[in-house]
Amino acid sequence: MNICRVIGTVVSTTKDEKLVGKKLLIVEPVDMVTQATDGKPFVAIDTVHAGKGEIVMTVSGSSARQTKITQGVPVDATIIAIVDTVELHGEITFSKNEMR
Repeated sequence: MNICRVIGTVVSTTKDEKLVGKKLLIVEPVDMVTQATDGKPFVAIDTVHAGKGEIVMTVSGSSARQTKITQGVPVDATIIAIVDTVELHGEITFSKNEMR
């Protein structure tokens, strides 16, 4: 699992029929302490109605096809949660209520 920030959307009118009706978002990995960019952006299917700027949890590979929405769908990355809080070593490093 990865912690990422939603930075954009992808719109595709011509696509595999299994992707019809699926929301595609661009996410970039972030550091769990600072929320600074920590990797290359990638496209993920949204299963939780995430929005731009939100910190989310993603899965990739075969795990990306294990949700109710993505079973049998040709995906390699799925957004599975919107992060409310990250706590490391007893310290809160991210809180959705106090987004930076």
